[in-house]
Amino acid sequence: MLKHLPDDFTAVITGAGGGIGRAMLETLLATPRPGRVIAVSRQTPGHDDPRLTHLALDVTTDQGLGALADYLAGTPVHLVFNAIGILHDEQRGIAPEKKLDELSFAALEHLYHVNAATPAMLLQALTPSLKGKHPALFASLSARVGSIGDNGLGGWYAYRASKAAHNMLLKGASVELRRLNKQAILLSLHPGTTDTALSKPFQARVPEGKLFTPTFVAERLLEVMDARTPADSGSFWDWAGEPIPW
Repeated sequence: MLKHLPDDFTAVITGAGGGIGRAMLETLLATPRPGRVIAVSRQTPGHDDPRLTHLALDVTTDQGLGALADYLAGTPVHLVFNAIGILHDEQRGIAPEKKLDELSFAALEHLYHVNAATPAMLLQALTPSLKGKHPALFASLSARVGSIGDNGLGGWYAYRASKAAHNMLLKGASVELRRLNKQAILLSLHPGTTDTALSKPFQARVPEGKLFTPTFVAERLLEVMDARTPADSGSFWDWAGEPIPW
C-alpha cells in the first residue's frame, strides 16, 4: 500500500468523521505502514490506536487551518487525504438544483467555500509540510459531475461548479508544488456513489451494484493513489483507476 511512501509515514485525514474519511482512517490503521495518523474532524473518530492523534478542528475556517498548521509546525507530511465535501444542507435550504430557477447565491457561496476553497486553503496551510525532498501525496475528493466534458445532463449547478473549481485549484497548485517538491503528487479523486449521508437522499436512483460501501471506496482509492507517480500530479481519477476528462 502506497509503496512510494516511506515506512512509518505521516498521514493527515481531514473530514475523518465522515463516511469515506472514517473508512480511510480505519483502512490505514489496519496496516503497519503509517507511523502517525492525524485525524482532523469535529467529532472524535473513536479509535485508541497509539499512532492516532485526533484534532477537533473545523478546517473550513481560518482558525481551524491555522491551528492545524501550528500543530504540524512544518514537519514533513507524506499523505494528506481530504474527504470534506457537501452536496445538500437541509438547515440552509440547499439541495441539488434541477433547473436554473432554483439556483441561489447562498448555495453557490456555501458549496464553493466547502468544496473548492477549503481544499485549496488546506493545501496552502500544509505547504510547509509538503515542500522539500520527501514523497508527498495530497489527494482530495472531487466528483465526476464536476467534469465539464462529461456533463451531458445539466442540473446540480452549484455542486458541479464547485467541484470543477476544486479541480482547477488543485491543477494550478500542482504546478507550483512541483517546483517546491519534485516528489509531490496532487490528485482529484472521484469515489463513486458511496453509502454515506451525502448520497442518502439520492440512493434510490443508483443502479444495482453501483452503491459502494465506504470501506470498498477507501481500499479502491488507495490502489488508485498507489499507481500514481509525480508525472500524474494535477490529474483527475475515478475509483476504478480511470482518468476523468476535465
